[in-house]
Amino acid sequence: MWTHLSRLQKEFPAWISAGFSGTGPRRQTKQGGPQTLACEQQPPYATPQLTAEHPKAAVPQQEGTDEVESFAEKLLIPIHDEDLDSQNRQSLQDKGQFLARQERWPELSQLIQAADQAHSRTTSDQPEADLLAYGARSDVVNAVEHALQDRSHRSGAFNKVSGTKTTRRRKTGENPILIDGVMALESLRRDHPKDIYLTAIVALAHIDIAWIWRGAASDSAANQTRQDSQLRRATAHFERAAALLAPLKNQSRDSAFLSAAQCALFAGQNADTVDVADAYGALIDQAPENPRPMRALGAQMLPRANGSYAALELEARRTAARTQQHWGAGGYTWVYFDAMAIDAQACARVDPQFFLDGLQDILCADPSQEMTNLLAAYCAITLPNGLGSNPAADSNRLEISKAANWLVRSHLHELHPLIWAHACEGFDNNARVTSLRRFAAHGQAKALQCIAGIFCDELDSGHKIAFSPDGVDLIPA
Repeated sequence: MWTHLSRLQKEFPAWISAGFSGTGPRRQTKQGGPQTLACEQQPPYATPQLTAEHPKAAVPQQEGTDEVESFAEKLLIPIHDEDLDSQNRQSLQDKGQFLARQERWPELSQLIQAADQAHSRTTSDQPEADLLAYGARSDVVNAVEHALQDRSHRSGAFNKVSGTKTTRRRKTGENPILIDGVMALESLRRDHPKDIYLTAIVALAHIDIAWIWRGAASDSAANQTRQDSQLRRATAHFERAAALLAPLKNQSRDSAFLSAAQCALFAGQNADTVDVADAYGALIDQAPENPRPMRALGAQMLPRANGSYAALELEARRTAARTQQHWGAGGYTWVYFDAMAIDAQACARVDPQFFLDGLQDILCADPSQEMTNLLAAYCAITLPNGLGSNPAADSNRLEISKAANWLVRSHLHELHPLIWAHACEGFDNNARVTSLRRFAAHGQAKALQCIAGIFCDELDSGHKIAFSPDGVDLIPA
């Protein structure tokens, strides 16, 4: 089983926050991903992430090369490729995956518990426990996703590798990978019935797989009968995850990892608005420096999920108050961050001045280039993409989007292409990324286009723009 599953590519599920890009199955959301791990859904980490309910087709990943080269010649800005934090995140996932493949489950559980109790995080505030847990279940999750994306992949290949016998499922035409991997995890849980962290891993795998089935059901090429069947499969996985996590509610009060897993369930079930808000509030209190649960809370407070517009505004203000010491007014901005990107009415109802005050406070709390790119890309690309759907929303979009000017001119020193690429997709971590390189190139092209628009007067006067940690310099062409 593990030998076959380990051949598949490792990717993030949709709820890993776009926080890497800012959360979510992005999938390759190795950035932000409002992101959303299951706990922070979406998106990403990455958040989490109701945007994942409406997955898009493969995103466009090529730009006019002549235009891009022209911008690149005039905008002299360092391009961020990979840093130590990215390597650390990948190392933690690889560690979890390795221990799972070696079936060293007690050791894996102890590592996750230690990281959870110590509140260990990467420099980008990604919980280490979440990364270890995702790595542990990634083979199973990615096997299901791979099988659903490639309908030509049949059970014969699986049987040839693993040596399993033909089963009743093969006779019905269903690929055993769709169920055998998660059943292997269920068997593991039965072998360690008192290990709450291993139980949580199995539950999170069910949530990941539920999102995959939900994404498959949204495929416009699927007929109604197939869509209904796929949605039933998604519901079944969400329900199984809920059953596994229900006995762990008491332990969740002292564990950010378990609390986040409990919150991830709300994406697949109806719940009372107050209960959802309280659950996320408890998670935010455990780690107020982490914006991903705040972004996920905003998505859950939308009427399409478990909330209302009044609840969204209330929780945004409550979150700003409870996180004021770390984020200033930024808590209000984080709660609205993804909600505004996916709901025009939320954008129409936001307090734009409060939101803009929050932007400035966020940058004061975290002046990193990753954060600067996230906020600039959101203002320059994500918000303007929704123009035209609602006059009141358009007014707020335009007012907030102007912040891209001072963000780029005063704070941008280097370009993070993946963040801008995710911004083009509205931080929808469920957008299919067929090539990470082309996806990043698409983001770089859009970023350069936006930056060129901000510096259009300087460029038209014949200058080149050079970016550095010391600021922006105008260089005669």
